[in-house]
Amino acid sequence: MLRSQPPAATEAAFAQRAELLRQAGVNLNFGTIADVTADPHSFISDRILGTDPESSAARVAASVAGERGRVLSTLKHFPGHGETEADSHHSVPTAAVDHARWATQDAPSFRAGVAAGAEVVMFGHLVYSGVDAAPASLSPTWHRILTDELGFRGITITDDLRMLQDTGLAQYADAGADAVAAIAAGNTMVLMIQGADTDPTTLIDAVTAAVEDGRIPPSVIDTDARALLDVRRSLAQ
Repeated sequence: MLRSQPPAATEAAFAQRAELLRQAGVNLNFGTIADVTADPHSFISDRILGTDPESSAARVAASVAGERGRVLSTLKHFPGHGETEADSHHSVPTAAVDHARWATQDAPSFRAGVAAGAEVVMFGHLVYSGVDAAPASLSPTWHRILTDELGFRGITITDDLRMLQDTGLAQYADAGADAVAAIAAGNTMVLMIQGADTDPTTLIDAVTAAVEDGRIPPSVIDTDARALLDVRRSLAQ
C-alpha cells in the first residue's frame, strides 16, 4: 500500500497511472483519496493514503504532483469520508463532527492537494452534523468553506448521484431534483454513472426548468460552463 511507503512512491505511482490514462485519451482522474482514518472498520480504510492528517497530506500532495501535466487531478471525498464507518454508496453517513474537528483532522489533506494544484474536488454524500445537516454534495455551506477557507477556485463535482437514490430515502428519489440541488449548492457539474435506467435528459430538463423559474440564476450556468471550457483549454496548451 502506498500509505506504508514514502511520499515519493505515491508521486511515482500516480505519474505512471496518469501517463497510462493520457495515452488512452483520458484527461481526468478521480483517483486521489484525500480521506483520513485510522479506523480499520471504515469502508474507506483500504483506499486512503494516510491514517493521520500529516501523512495523508504529504501523499495527497505527491499524488497531485505525479499527475501534473498529464491529467487533471481530483481530490475526494470532500469534506472527508474518514469520520464514519458507513458506506455512502447505500446510505448518507452522518457524524457529529464540528468545524474545529474537521479543520484539524480532515482539512489538511484537502488543503495540501489544493496547494499542490489539484484542479477538481469531488463532494461526498455525507453529513457532518456539527457543520450542516445537508449532505456535503448538496450543501452551500461546505462549498463556501472549500472556497473561503481552503482557497479552492477550480472545478467541483458531486459523487455519483445514483448513490443518493440508492439510499432509498424519499428526499433523494428524484434524480433531477438532486441535480438541481447540487448545482444550486455550488457544484460546477454533477456525476451520474450510466445505468439501464439512467436518462441524462432528465437531469438536463430539470436544471433547465430550474433556470427558467429562477431557482438557479443563469449567471451560475454561464460561470460553470466557462470554467469547464477554460480547464479544457488548459489541457491543450
